[in-house]
Amino acid sequence: MTTDRLRPPPPAPPLLRLYLAPESTLPRRIDGAWWPRTSDLPAELPQLLSGLPRGWGRILGVRVNGTVWTGAPARVLIRDQVVRVRGTTTAHASSTVVLMAPGHGRRDLLVVPPEATERAVASLVSAAGLTAAPGSSAS
Repeated sequence: MTTDRLRPPPPAPPLLRLYLAPESTLPRRIDGAWWPRTSDLPAELPQLLSGLPRGWGRILGVRVNGTVWTGAPARVLIRDQVVRVRGTTTAHASSTVVLMAPGHGRRDLLVVPPEATERAVASLVSAAGLTAAPGSSAS
C-alpha cells in the first residue's frame, strides 16, 4: 500500500475577486474593480490576468503604482507569455491598475486595498454599478 492514496489533494487556489462594468460602447473611466488578497504583485498578478474575460485580449502590458505594490517585477511570465510591468508614482494612478492588450486597447481597474472589508467592497461595487465577473469569488 502506498501513502500517496492517503494524502489529501492540494488546496485549491483562492478564487479571483473581480468585479466588471457592464459591456458598453460608451467610453468609461473604470472598467472594473479588483480586490487582491495581498500587496504582493508577483503573487497576485498571474491570477488576475488568467481570470480576465477573453474579449479583453491578451494582456501584454500592465501599469501599476510602484509605491503601493511590493516587489513589482519588470516582467512576469503568464501562460507562456511575457507581460511587461511598469511602475508609476503619479497620484492619479495610486488606486488603479492599467491593463494593455494590443488591438484591444486598455482597461483600467480600480484596486481595492487587500485589507478592505466585504461591506466596504460591496458598497463600492454597488456605487460603481459593477457586477461580479464569471468564475470569481464575488459571484
